[in-house]
Amino acid sequence: MEVCKLIPNEKTANFCELVVETCAYAGSGNVLKVQKMLHLCAEHKEDEKESIHQIAAVLGVALIAFGEEIGQEMCLRTMNHLLQYGEPVIRRTVPLAIGLLRISNPEIATLDLMNKLAYDPDAETSMSAIFALGLIGAGTNNSKLAGNLRYLASYYSGQSTQDQLFVVRIAQGLVHMGKGLLGLNPFHSDKFLFSNVSLAGLLTTLYCCTDMKTFIVGKHHYFLYYLTLSIYPRMLITLNESLEPVQTQVRVGNAVDTVGAAGKPKKITGF
Repeated sequence: MEVCKLIPNEKTANFCELVVETCAYAGSGNVLKVQKMLHLCAEHKEDEKESIHQIAAVLGVALIAFGEEIGQEMCLRTMNHLLQYGEPVIRRTVPLAIGLLRISNPEIATLDLMNKLAYDPDAETSMSAIFALGLIGAGTNNSKLAGNLRYLASYYSGQSTQDQLFVVRIAQGLVHMGKGLLGLNPFHSDKFLFSNVSLAGLLTTLYCCTDMKTFIVGKHHYFLYYLTLSIYPRMLITLNESLEPVQTQVRVGNAVDTVGAAGKPKKITGF
């Protein structure tokens, strides 16, 4: 934080401080930090260049509340408020923050919201929402989402600028990532551990997407490659000592937390 204060440009210094602070509290669910970020989002600046730190604040809220389910639910409600009452800079960043909260988890309410925003008259907002759709469905092969993206592609193919269409193509690629055998997820062992490296890769890409014109649809689209840090395979191959494939029986499914459930829940987590 002290090093950030040495940056001569005050706006950039504030921005960097917020990025460092939100990364330090990533996944902690620290309520005080979330409140601090929301206070920053509530500021009204006349000049858009003055409000660059609000980008870091919006992504910061998502990053801090990232760790557990209830925090994510609360954060999604907050994001809805920011969408309705926030400045244009904040509106453009909210879809990306929601994409981070629901990464590789195509939940219907979120999909519908992003789909609405994908047709937004503001080009930056619509591109953010389209990219967020790609993140939400990354590697899931979700058929409803794939259909929505095809509609978007035909809607934007007749436009004068092809920027949105380019982002739609990227989102389609993310949804069918590795033919559905790869996913994007910083969590391991069902949210037990989370990988800072993979979160850093996601964040780098999200910060690039806050300025689509320069990065993704501009000259520096190779920043998308940072997503590789977060890609993990969704397949299981069992081998013996001499690395030959072995047939094994495996139970597949999502872990169900039965602790505190009504009735006579088992002590062990079921599948």
